[in-house]
Parts: sequence; C-alpha cells; structure tokens
Amino acid sequence: MKTFQVVGIGNAMVDVLAHCDDAFLADTGIEKGIMQLIDMERAVDLYGKIGPAQEVSGGSAANSIAGIAHLGGRTAYVGKVKDDQLGAIFTHDLRAQGATYETAFAPKDHVAETGRCIVLVTPDGERSMSTYLGVTEFLEESDIDEAQMAAAEWIYLEGYRFDGPESHAAFAKAIAAAKGAGGKVSLTLSDPFCVERHRDAFRRMIAEDVDLLFANRAEILSMYQTGDFEEALSRAAAEVEFVACTESEKGAHIITAGERVHVPAVPTKVHDATGAGDLFAGAFLWGLSEGHGPEIAGRMGCVAASEVISHIGARPEADLKALFQKHGLL
Repeated sequence: MKTFQVVGIGNAMVDVLAHCDDAFLADTGIEKGIMQLIDMERAVDLYGKIGPAQEVSGGSAANSIAGIAHLGGRTAYVGKVKDDQLGAIFTHDLRAQGATYETAFAPKDHVAETGRCIVLVTPDGERSMSTYLGVTEFLEESDIDEAQMAAAEWIYLEGYRFDGPESHAAFAKAIAAAKGAGGKVSLTLSDPFCVERHRDAFRRMIAEDVDLLFANRAEILSMYQTGDFEEALSRAAAEVEFVACTESEKGAHIITAGERVHVPAVPTKVHDATGAGDLFAGAFLWGLSEGHGPEIAGRMGCVAASEVISHIGARPEADLKALFQKHGLL
C-alpha cells in the first residue's frame, strides 16, 4: 500500500468570497462565470469595492485534496504560499483537514504575496473569479519532492497551475517520479480560458502522460476546438483511460474502456457554485482509490459537488461519508 492515495499540485490560494449583483460585475469589468488573472493593484482595488467578505482557504486542487482528507483519505498537497497572514491561514486550514502539506514558504521579503482569489457570487449562484496568483506562480522544480510523488497512487494536477514560469518543468518532474513508481496521473483542465492559454502543452500531456482527465463541458469543447460535445468526449476517451466530464445540473459523463455512463446530478439549491468541480474530482479520485468502480465514483462526485454548492465556500461542511451512505454508495 502506498503512503498516499492522492497527491495534488496546484495554486495555493485564499478565497475572498462576497456577494454582488450583475450590475457590479459590469461596473467593475468582470466577465461573469470565469476566472480572470489580475495583478496586485487590481486585487487591492477590487477588495476595496466589494461588500462584506469571508476569507476561506481555497485553490482548485487544494479544495479537491481537502475533500479527500475530509473523507479520511491518505493525501498530500503541493502549492506555494508566503510566510504572511494569508499563508498561515491557508496552511492551518489544509492541515486541519488532515492533509499533509510541507511545501516550503516563500520568504517574507519575496516581492509577491500569498495568492488570493476574489470570488463574487451573484444571486443565481454563479461565481466570477478574479485571481492574483502571487507567490504560488513561482512553484518550481525544487518544490517537487520526488519521493512524495513516488509514494502516491495518483497525482492530481491543476490546470490553473500552468500559469507560471517553471510550472511545466515542475509538473514534468512530478509525472516522471509518479509514473516511474507505478503511479497514475490525473489532470483537471480548470477553465476554458486556461485551456486557450495552454492548449498545446495540455494536449501533449494528455496524449503522453494523463490517465484520468477531468473537465466540464466548456473546457472539453475548448480543448478539442469543437462545438460538438459528443465529438469532444470521444476524442478525449481515445487518449486517456478515464474521462470524467461534468455538465452542471445535467450531471457527469464517465467514459472508460469504451463504456460510458451518465451520472445524474443531485438536485440542490445553489448558494455558491465555487468548488463544485473540485469536490467532484476529489470524491471521484477517493472513490477509485478505495476500490469502487467509475460509476459509483462518479455518483460520489456528484453528491460531494451538491454538498459544496449548498453553502458558501469550497470546502465540505457536512459529513460526506454519511451522505454517500444515505445515497447507498457505501
């Protein structure tokens, strides 16, 4: 048995969550429903304009890892924060969930600060994200512990982390260490605009190294540059062992070994869609690593996603195992 079921690598962020209306998005030039990268000046300006806010540890892969830890999974995370207030919040929150987190702090005199994502939630539950990457952008090869990667059944790579000068090299080192020890590689595409920025690198990684691809409808259409959802799914399935593609309230499509199943979404009143895909991926990976088949893992993913969108914040609040039992999955 390996030390870790899943080790995630991604952008270590603190989410700053606030409510707003569509007019506020228009007035501040924020495009609804996507993630936009911003600089520190823009982050400070937006923070001054938003209403009451809640600061919660976030980051896409970190949310997935927190979900796995919440389920009692053996899991670890790699992502860069600074030795500052938000860095301390992030570190405490992730370790408190039960995840191993040992990435070295960026020093106090680093020019950048701990990354933060200003998440604006409109009345329809949609979230629009303005992200200042800060020091997490400077994750480098030296931050990757090859022994830790080799000790993982799965590594989970966050697409957002491709936005960084040494990220591709860091991912390559992690993949080589994991694969060399018989581990498997999963990748989440994260965002259609992220795909636009890094499509060629993603395509190479998917074709050569990825065993499990996570995406939503918009992301997979962007990846394969088609408006035909079925075509995009088929092309992905030809390249990887598992495809797990979510489609919001329509549930998820799981494809493996030429077989496809559709997993329905769990009806839920949406309070904040932040983290839905993250918790789907975390629960799906946990399910697979616990020996469940892809359909059960997909159903677990949909249950976990429904839990996280029922409240503010991208970390689970209810007992996910109890919810799985309620739905007959355990």
